[in-house]
Amino acid sequence: MPDPSRLIIGTRGSPLALAQAHETQSRLMIAHGWSDERLPLEPIKTTGDTIQDRALSEAGGKGLFTKELDLALLAGAIDIGVHSAKDLPTKLPDGVVIAGYLPREDVRDAFISRDFKNIGDLPQGGIVGSASLRRQAQIRRLRPDLQVTLLRGNVQTRLAKLEHGEVHATLLAMAGLRRLGLTDHVTTILDTDDFLPAVGQGAIAITIRTDDADIRKSLGPILDAPTGYALAAERAFLTVLDGSCRTPIAGHARLIGDQLELRGLVLRPDGSEALDVLRRGAVADAAALGREAGLDLRGRMPAGFLAP
Repeated sequence: MPDPSRLIIGTRGSPLALAQAHETQSRLMIAHGWSDERLPLEPIKTTGDTIQDRALSEAGGKGLFTKELDLALLAGAIDIGVHSAKDLPTKLPDGVVIAGYLPREDVRDAFISRDFKNIGDLPQGGIVGSASLRRQAQIRRLRPDLQVTLLRGNVQTRLAKLEHGEVHATLLAMAGLRRLGLTDHVTTILDTDDFLPAVGQGAIAITIRTDDADIRKSLGPILDAPTGYALAAERAFLTVLDGSCRTPIAGHARLIGDQLELRGLVLRPDGSEALDVLRRGAVADAAALGREAGLDLRGRMPAGFLAP
């Protein structure tokens, strides 16, 4: 049985995952006046962490980064799971639910290169490394001449590969770079009007057991309602499109006054064609807004659109 005197925080063991877990721990300490001894971290290696030689789309998709934390949660070995929201699959296991999200960080992507200021400056046939099918497709859409290659590993590993000249450039999430204190590596921040982020990018999601009312109550003071509305729309959009690591999909929702605006994008993997959608509606209808946007794109998508 879980120990009521402690709240065990489950996390992956990467530097970014640990930074996100420490942020969650710190917010809970401030909110409740708890000591860090009451909020121990439990690093857990996931299947996705062990696969470095191929794209996750070839190995099973997003659940590879969450399965082991879900199992630990259901077994009572941890009390909450801390995740990058964009890593969460659209369907969670029975007994696991998203309690909410911390305040969202910068949602934008960063272009990083030793020698070039932006994507347009890269030489003909230049090499860009990325593990994201969304980023790969958007790069190919902007510059069909570029070579886009797989670049796996944590943030520090990817930066090291860039420094060693394996690629001319890479793209990383600004949120992760901020949380790791690595923004000095950024060459150019890409505007969302030109380069739409992944669904959930910049948000930290916290999962709990479905029936754990006490844990849910403890998390209440640190959860951010605006981020919750945005992610409800984005994840509903992704669910309709059956989004996973196998699909180049982008989506971003934001609050404008009391309205929610959602922009969505689906691309052919080679970047040769893209379909986009824009929806605005009441915050209370966030999930319905996302579903409508997804159905709109799905209805306009020709057969075989997502084929490699």
